[in-house]
Amino acid sequence: MLTTLFHIPSEISLGSISLPLFGLGVLFFLLLVLGATAVAFTGHQRGYREAIGSLLPPLVMCGIVIVWGLPALNDGQGIPVRGYGTMLVAAAAAGTWLSVIRGRKIGIDADTIIALGLEVFLAGIAGARIFFVVEYHEQFFSNDKSLLQSILAVINIPAGGLVVFGAIPTASIAAWMFSRRRKISITQLADCVAPGLLVGLSLGRIGCFLNGCCYGGLCELPWAMEFPAGSPPWFDQVSRGLISGPSVDGSTVRTLPIHPAQLYASLDAALLALLTVAFTPFARRDGEVFAVIITLHPISRILLEEIRVDEPPALGTPLSISQLMSVGILACAMVFWWWLMKQPLQTRQQQTPQMDTKAH
Repeated sequence: MLTTLFHIPSEISLGSISLPLFGLGVLFFLLLVLGATAVAFTGHQRGYREAIGSLLPPLVMCGIVIVWGLPALNDGQGIPVRGYGTMLVAAAAAGTWLSVIRGRKIGIDADTIIALGLEVFLAGIAGARIFFVVEYHEQFFSNDKSLLQSILAVINIPAGGLVVFGAIPTASIAAWMFSRRRKISITQLADCVAPGLLVGLSLGRIGCFLNGCCYGGLCELPWAMEFPAGSPPWFDQVSRGLISGPSVDGSTVRTLPIHPAQLYASLDAALLALLTVAFTPFARRDGEVFAVIITLHPISRILLEEIRVDEPPALGTPLSISQLMSVGILACAMVFWWWLMKQPLQTRQQQTPQMDTKAH
């Protein structure tokens, strides 16, 4: 477990001059310069209307994060770089990289994939955070917290706290709107990015491991792990009387050995990513690769949830909220397969991106 990796200073000192790094500071200035350069370069190649339409939304989102988001995370020592947040960034980068490679093979350019990746990533993070805040609202809203403290706790995403299934509706809406705006087949786009989503999920679960969340139950296997005092599984075991809390002299004990459920989930997502990449040449219709993912991942998630102990049964059932969501996604997958089977088979010549190719 490694919650905080290091701190980024909020100011840069140049001799006797101190310049703010966040807010309307150095990073914002660099964003303006790089954004203007990217628009000029892309506009020269593909037309300024298309360049502004594709680059402006992600640039505005980055500006909002730099000006308002990052300053709110300053803990007095600077901006803490969390292990969880770092792995989220790595997940987005790796997933986008794989999607760019897959997109090139079917004629979708890298700019399109990168723009899609940023929009879907931010929308997915927002949905996953909202789902987490709703499910664990008592952690954010209580009588001993002011409204400002609650808001800051909600937006402090790098500290941890996302529910993967919460990202599905928001990310899906963002992808659908993107495909409509760019005139690209949504099923072909889904096939292109689906393995990248699993790679991102795999790295994201390592972030869960560093943060200590999403932990498993007691384990006697050789690879069982102990977590330090103050971690989520430590608090859980103290509350259940499995271990003692801090003693009179202030000393603490580590947790009893538990399943590293986060690493199981990471390995599961990585294997599913490899499987879908291997399945791609055998897909006969656009959407089949995506359909494989939304069929297999819910099944593995239902099984992995049996190892975890951090989510109680929900809605009067013996299943956790994640298992119930998995059942719902699996039902949707069956409907999606039924619809796919009614679509005509496609040859390799037919599997080209359905997008606007108007020259600028």
